[in-house]
Amino acid sequence: MSDHGRQSFTDKASAALKPDSEKSTTEHFGDKLKGKSDSAASTLQPESEKSTSQRVGDTFSSNSNNDQPSLTQKAKNAVGLGNNN
Repeated sequence: MSDHGRQSFTDKASAALKPDSEKSTTEHFGDKLKGKSDSAASTLQPESEKSTSQRVGDTFSSNSNNDQPSLTQKAKNAVGLGNNN
């Protein structure tokens, strides 16, 4: 369960799993806006105030407020698909 004021994990998963080719312009815009809003909320919310599930979700979506790459980014980097952040 995501913290109050944050994008739900099911919304994030739905947006990520639906191919871009099947999304309307409105969906693309909405996904981008929700993602930026959630990223801002993650940055503003101190790690000490996040629930365990929110910290895990932020780690996988790279919305944590530290300078470490997410686990997903680390995996992409390991197979040569990332930009080595």
